[in-house]
Amino acid sequence: MNVPNMLTTLRFALIPVYIVVYASGHMKWAFAVVVLAGLTDILDGYLARRHGQVTSVGAMLDPLADKLMMIAVIVSLLATGHLHWAACVAFFIRDIGMIAGSAFFHFRGMKTVPANWMGKLTTVLYYAAIAFIFFELPFAQAYLWGVIGFSFVTSFIYIILFARLNHRERLAGRAGKPEAGTTVDQPK
Repeated sequence: MNVPNMLTTLRFALIPVYIVVYASGHMKWAFAVVVLAGLTDILDGYLARRHGQVTSVGAMLDPLADKLMMIAVIVSLLATGHLHWAACVAFFIRDIGMIAGSAFFHFRGMKTVPANWMGKLTTVLYYAAIAFIFFELPFAQAYLWGVIGFSFVTSFIYIILFARLNHRERLAGRAGKPEAGTTVDQPK
């Protein structure tokens, strides 16, 4: 357990804190919890790269913590009427699909594409959309729909990168193995 992974764990702990604060009617304080979670996300990534502490556990838990926090925020905004149900459904289709797909392929031994600038940009844009909704700006819903559309585009690109990565892995695996029916010369 290194510092970046502890910060990721803290983000998981902030999810119920956010829910309690939001449910008690303190929207601005709840938003502050979301911002704190976002800051720990930036800090853990920076520290992991800077100190060479990138781990496979951290690479899997970091985006999961982000997605679970965002799910908590989306559900709370939906429950209080600050978000239209269609936006919530679109968000869930994309994010649950990404979580389930990543987990499925990870446990089948396939390589997953690490977080890249598109995923980070999508997260930043979602945080901005959430801020606009929390502060009830008039363009908040339209902006959120734009971010949802962008997130589907980045998911499509992620799927292409995933397919290419695993195709290369399969080809590399085949290159190191003799084809069926051939023999390998033994050293003398």
